Amino acid sequence: MAAGLGTRMKSRTPKLLHPLLGRPMVAFVVDAARAVSGHRPLVVTSPATAAVRDALADVDFALQAEPRGTGDAVAAALAELPSDVDEILVLTGDAPLLEPDLLEALLEERRLDQAAIGLVAVDAIEPGRLGRVIRDDAGTVERIVERKDATDEEIAVNEINSGLYVFDAAWLRGRIGSLSPSPKTGELYLTELVELARTDGRLVVAVTVEDDGRLLGINDRAELAQAEWDLRTQINAEHMRAGVTMRDPSTAYIDATVTLAEDVTLEPNVILRGSTSVGEGTTIGAGSQIVDSTIGAGCHVWASVVEESTIEDGAKVGPFSHVRPGSHVGPDAEVGNFAELKNTRLGRGVKQHHMSYLGDAELGAGTNVGAGTITANFDGRRKHRTTIGERVFLGVDTMLRAPLTIGDDAKTGAGAVVTKDVPPGKLAVGMPARLRDPHPVEPDPDPADSGADAAPDGTEPDTDAAPRAAVPADPSSDGSA
Repeated sequence: MAAGLGTRMKSRTPKLLHPLLGRPMVAFVVDAARAVSGHRPLVVTSPATAAVRDALADVDFALQAEPRGTGDAVAAALAELPSDVDEILVLTGDAPLLEPDLLEALLEERRLDQAAIGLVAVDAIEPGRLGRVIRDDAGTVERIVERKDATDEEIAVNEINSGLYVFDAAWLRGRIGSLSPSPKTGELYLTELVELARTDGRLVVAVTVEDDGRLLGINDRAELAQAEWDLRTQINAEHMRAGVTMRDPSTAYIDATVTLAEDVTLEPNVILRGSTSVGEGTTIGAGSQIVDSTIGAGCHVWASVVEESTIEDGAKVGPFSHVRPGSHVGPDAEVGNFAELKNTRLGRGVKQHHMSYLGDAELGAGTNVGAGTITANFDGRRKHRTTIGERVFLGVDTMLRAPLTIGDDAKTGAGAVVTKDVPPGKLAVGMPARLRDPHPVEPDPDPADSGADAAPDGTEPDTDAAPRAAVPADPSSDGSA
């Protein structure tokens, strides 16, 4: 049942659409119903909760045109069910911690006694305002009494109704029309069916569970937070039993839709959301947030944000990087501190070590991105792409004005402002950049050094020297880039 708005949430969003670990709470109840029945669940909504229909897939819907209580909701559902259905399971949409095993036990209990109704009762520590389950001297369920209607003796009963039922469908069809409106609210309450079943000489059976808070429903934001804590604790434990290391499980926030391979390590304060998957042996470092992204095997993402992107095997991201939607970091590539990507593809082994922005770009394998490199991809009206070949060396503070293509093995000098295509193997220097052939470069004695801060002629820059003023390009030159 999902027709109630849930006013105690104090929200314009219907209660059942408030998220738990990346999914609307009602989705967990739908999953439990599908798991135990093997059929498409039927979800009852009202005009006020029409948005629920957009949030769920592989379900059928019934409309409760004017919400008039739980009995009216079940009547709306019955009108949509095939006539050959012989058993009906009724669940509330605000109990996301519901387990299929409990529903299996409930179904088995009703079938065993051929009861008209089976229900789940809770042996509550604090019954509060919830309806009491009243039994006769033989222990048979006789009726459910609302707190406001209960006598002092009935108020003392600790066994309460959870709102979870299974019905003999034929009996329910014959009796649903017998419900009488409440004199106070005018609503039809499903609980009245218990007394009607006993009047008909039919059994009502109950499966009683301990009060762990999992079945009492979510009515406000505090209960929502508690449910999320409980569900997160359960999901984190399942991941750890499956081979995931969590340095501090209490600070690992993992949506229910996330998949983690064996030997993944999550350091403290990690958030993984949406359809994210993380490959074997990858470490997600402290302070990282990953949303709807695929992270390959053997990667290291540290104190960075990755959104709707792919990080391939062996790549390193961070610290303090931002990989924005549509990006693809190739195998063994490195994206360092204060580096940003947007809709950009890095080939194998590309090094973008620090303080740079690459937007709407594609970089070939082995390319090195110097500190301060910027792709100027937006002209105020449209976005343009930058294509950079393989083994390209971009000097520090290079600005690339898109649309632009830089060929394989080309280079740019420090501070170059490149406004035109650079052919393969050429060197672009100046502002705007001019082209010339690069000087031969001696082999790097230390292959582990990426050379991100090296000058294009192979010499190390003088970091203590004062910056030189830009030299305007010769306007008569036809070699500008």
